[in-house]
Amino acid sequence: MTYIPRPMTYVPHVGDRYGERMLHGREAEQARIDRLLADARAGRSGVLVLRGEPGIGKTALLDYAAAQGIPSVRSAGVESEAELPFAGLHLMVRPGMALADTLPERQRAALLGAFGLGAQEPGDRLLIGLAVLSLLAEEAADGPLLCLIDDAHWLDRATAETLLFAARRLDAEGVAMIFATRAGANDFPAPGLPELLVPALRQDAAAALVDADAPDLAPALRYRLLTEAGGNPLALRELPAVLAAESADSGPNPLPLTQRLQVAFHGRVSRLPEATRTLLLIAAAAGAAEIDPVLRAAATLGAGPADLQPAEDDDLVHTDGRTLTFRHPLLRSAIYQGAPLAQRLAAHGALAATLTAPEDADLRAWHLASAATGPDEAIAAALAATADRARARNGYHGAVAAYERAATLSTDLAARVGRLVLAAETAGETGMYELADRLAERAVTQTADPLLAARLDLVRGLAEFGAGKRLPAHRRLVAAADSAPGEPLLAARILMVAIHTAWYLGADELDEVTRRLATLPLPQDDSLAHTTAYVLDGVHGRFHVDLRAAADKARATGADVRDLVQLSGVGLVVGQDEQVAELADELVATCRDEGRIGPLPTLLFFHSEAECFLGRPREALVIATEGARIAQDTGQDHWVGQLSAMLAYLAALAGREADCRAAAEHALAERFGGADAPGASWAHAALGMLDLGLGRVDSAIARLESLTEEPSRHMVIGLRSLPDLVEAAVRLGDPARAGDALDRLEHWAAASRQDWVAALAARARALLGPDAEAEEHFRASLELGGRPFERARTQLLFGEWLRRNRRKVDARSQLQPALEIFERLDAAPWAERARVELGALGVGAAARAGSGMLAALTPQELQIVRLAAQGMTNRDIAAQLFLSPRTVGHHLYKAYPKLGVVSRGELAALPLGGD
Repeated sequence: MTYIPRPMTYVPHVGDRYGERMLHGREAEQARIDRLLADARAGRSGVLVLRGEPGIGKTALLDYAAAQGIPSVRSAGVESEAELPFAGLHLMVRPGMALADTLPERQRAALLGAFGLGAQEPGDRLLIGLAVLSLLAEEAADGPLLCLIDDAHWLDRATAETLLFAARRLDAEGVAMIFATRAGANDFPAPGLPELLVPALRQDAAAALVDADAPDLAPALRYRLLTEAGGNPLALRELPAVLAAESADSGPNPLPLTQRLQVAFHGRVSRLPEATRTLLLIAAAAGAAEIDPVLRAAATLGAGPADLQPAEDDDLVHTDGRTLTFRHPLLRSAIYQGAPLAQRLAAHGALAATLTAPEDADLRAWHLASAATGPDEAIAAALAATADRARARNGYHGAVAAYERAATLSTDLAARVGRLVLAAETAGETGMYELADRLAERAVTQTADPLLAARLDLVRGLAEFGAGKRLPAHRRLVAAADSAPGEPLLAARILMVAIHTAWYLGADELDEVTRRLATLPLPQDDSLAHTTAYVLDGVHGRFHVDLRAAADKARATGADVRDLVQLSGVGLVVGQDEQVAELADELVATCRDEGRIGPLPTLLFFHSEAECFLGRPREALVIATEGARIAQDTGQDHWVGQLSAMLAYLAALAGREADCRAAAEHALAERFGGADAPGASWAHAALGMLDLGLGRVDSAIARLESLTEEPSRHMVIGLRSLPDLVEAAVRLGDPARAGDALDRLEHWAAASRQDWVAALAARARALLGPDAEAEEHFRASLELGGRPFERARTQLLFGEWLRRNRRKVDARSQLQPALEIFERLDAAPWAERARVELGALGVGAAARAGSGMLAALTPQELQIVRLAAQGMTNRDIAAQLFLSPRTVGHHLYKAYPKLGVVSRGELAALPLGGD
């Protein structure tokens, strides 16, 4: 690999060059950048997104940052490269690629594969983001690093996602990252990152700029310029010539400012020699900064290097012999859009003719497509091959664009439909549901093949579900499965998705899907036969199926991680929580090892549920916190909502009311569907549990009763919250409001044949049955065992009953161990209830500050400390948790004083295990 050294000196950007011109009126923006750079020098990473209209001075602010003496790397989005996966990323990381050999092997392979520099199996595209994070951390090992990304709104989607993933994980590496982008709502969305809107210049600053640039401007022209430029620095510099050419009494120009600037630029270009205009057009069509292919293509149209000089003399472009840069992106647009169509086609054709190297195949295909005047099967095939390569390199957005354009250029109907199907499926896989739906709709009108139509309906069903249209999505999926009777495997995959949509609709829809799925003749040598069998048994309440055995059989017949994810969810319905925790933990480990980040939020949600149900709330909190962070970073809104609701529930158990309400409110936000949000049931369960623990029984029962109605009734939390409903109804003095909760618990206990479920049913009988039989049922519940939290609740309720019956000694024997368990689990409201009951017996019990030294650690610190105690290096931990090694070290050193240790060697001796 050729090493290109990292640039250590500042080279002013052409245009608003900080090195040549003073910045006027940007004191606030400069101060914000100064603080970011000061943090980087102190080892603290930071990110800033600059937003503003074209010409407002964003690039000048990047130049200012680059001039402050911190080593920098720079990239920029280019409009013509927006469909080439990782084009922008390559510019950013190329200077440090010599350090790629220091990365963990999977990260290194993913990064090289993204650039087509090594064999790479299709994997999780976000692993590339982790590789970039690690690479930037390595570059900043000896001092701060500044990353500057201009025109981020034109970055290819793969680059944008990768850089955003890395940016959100920056912490203690000493890396400062600044993006510059336009101000539109859809221009480079970067939720969660700090932003700064770059405003128009104040009148005094605008006047100072004009006076510095054009001191001899006539007063009338100066006044008109300040009025019409609206404080836009680029306009203040480029419009004087345009205004001078206009009639003095022509009045304000009706064209938008951006168009006027393009007119101004085009007017300057039109005065250049023809050969110079040809060369500039080819450069504008090429997009990339490298000058060599531009000169080779220009030579075929009669232009040469000498023809570039007039454009340089007029300060329109700048070249260092290796690259060519336009003064401003609007100049490039003005040149390209102002050229006649025939000339634009010729420019793309000339570029395609010169890009003959194998590594230029994708760029060549796009230029051929841009030069095409009608359908051309050869070009379509080349572009489809480009799409295949982009998909294999995780450049899904580029693949969609290439498949779609290839379909448009196809002369063969079957090939056209096939490419549209691939475009639609790829768009659906990456979450572009609106585009996927439009592509599928286009394709379905051009084919009579029922199997292709079924695949397209699967895409459209997923798109409708992603848009919150659950019932239409469900009906479409069921119909799609019916239309593929000769392909049971395809029908089964569609119905497995339909089970997910049915889960949010109700028991009737779920029964309908499972009946259809049960009739499909699936070959036993296919993993679907085993995964569907377990799902069917679990949904229908046949709890005798062993999750471990089903997973092993599915794996033996080729099941992938994604095929096994749904087993974890159904295992929670069955009540096989320990097996779910084990399987989810194994699958999470597999995903970490393979760098597959996408399935992690789902698996971490199921794992957190299982740990919570097993009575290990601290473990559940660590897992859910990581899951929510990854879901947010990867844009998986469904799981952001679900995991937020899970965090709300865990906060409720601990009595952290503000945290609980904030997390529940987030889960129920309109962004996730409001009252119909995926996490709504868990959010209501959380608020109900919070109120129950704090003694607000009226509001608690209203929340918990809502979980007895469809669609919550048949969900995991709908079943698990039945003991809470029973307790709330009894404490309210209205046991009838428990409804059929006892019957459902007894049915679950009989079907599951698990003692901990039987213990819950026995406790419900003690609360709802005759008072004379309560003690018998309480004792039966305790003899059956159960999970720590639920057993302690039984002891609390039994102790309260004994105290009311004046059996103080017996009551104390139940309340004291209940208090100890609640305190160990940090279940503060429940511990306080036990403490109050003991106080009524005359037994003092001071509140504990927390459950030992671990209570002082954040969930992420605890996770890192545990891995370090196992002997893992910072690099190993970073690879597991999708952080940089510097961030891992930062959290470790924050944790040491909290644990009373001074080095990682002492961690192994500490009690860092579960709850």
